[in-house]
Amino acid sequence: AKKGLFLRNSEVLEKARTIDTVIFDKTGTLTYGNLKVFKTYNYSNYKDNDLINIVSNIEKNSSHPISTAFKVKKKLEVTNFKTINGKGIKASINKKVYYLGNNSLLKDLKIKDNYKEDYNNLINNGCSIIYVIEDNNIIGLIGVKDIVRSNVKSVIKKFNDNNIEVIMLTGDNEVTAGIIAKELGITKVISNVLPKKKASTIKDLVSKGRKVIMVGDGINDAPALVNATIGISVNDGTDVAMDSADVILMNNDISNILDLIKISKKAYLIIKENLFWAFFYNLLMIPIAMGLLENYGISMSPMFASIAMTISSLTVVINSLRLSKMNL
Repeated sequence: AKKGLFLRNSEVLEKARTIDTVIFDKTGTLTYGNLKVFKTYNYSNYKDNDLINIVSNIEKNSSHPISTAFKVKKKLEVTNFKTINGKGIKASINKKVYYLGNNSLLKDLKIKDNYKEDYNNLINNGCSIIYVIEDNNIIGLIGVKDIVRSNVKSVIKKFNDNNIEVIMLTGDNEVTAGIIAKELGITKVISNVLPKKKASTIKDLVSKGRKVIMVGDGINDAPALVNATIGISVNDGTDVAMDSADVILMNNDISNILDLIKISKKAYLIIKENLFWAFFYNLLMIPIAMGLLENYGISMSPMFASIAMTISSLTVVINSLRLSKMNL
């Protein structure tokens, strides 16, 4: 806990030393998850403020980090709210049906995108895209942006320096994901990924013998967290993600993952030292305590034997305490 790590599974300390791959979700994990509206394209008869207010009223029902970009100015009655995993959300206002979502949702609804130039402008600025659809017509395009966590780039470099592969796994579009990845020094990106694909990607890597940490924060990440060697959630993630994780980053600092791996490796080294010491000590002392070396003038009184055993146990305990004195 002092290191900002809450371990919900004791096996984590055993597994962490073997990790060779760390996979990050993007929004809310590599970024702060406090999104802001970058630009709005309005193709409707609504005023810009009214369009944003419709979106805000619908988004307030969502647990996705994108919802943090919107604040309700005037309350509207939202009915029939539904989450479409990895694609967007659906709701009704004043008998009109609205969809808010990404490219995948657009394809599912068989709606033609006539606003590619605006779309490209947003993604080239590193935005996540929200299509606003009313009664099967695109009435708006909203780009939202997030801020990368301050220490992420240096942490990614340390993973690379330790021969641990870093992968970004995100439901965001390829261009936006690529811009963020390039900024952070991440060379492998898997984008436009639905929740089931996230889980299957992790499962596939694990089946090939990779030792994988998955770091996420949302409902969409929960299946992937469960399938990883170690699942890690940030502390301000959704309840589902935190319940699915083996480790929670109490202060949302991903550098603590490096600490976890270091602690695991050190703990394993100390265990080996303790086993060696116990084996060597008992190999030497048991024959003496049994009197097998009396013919050579070597013997031990029962009192000294009990003292020697206590010293042996204390040596193991003191050696183990070195773990709490680690400099991370």
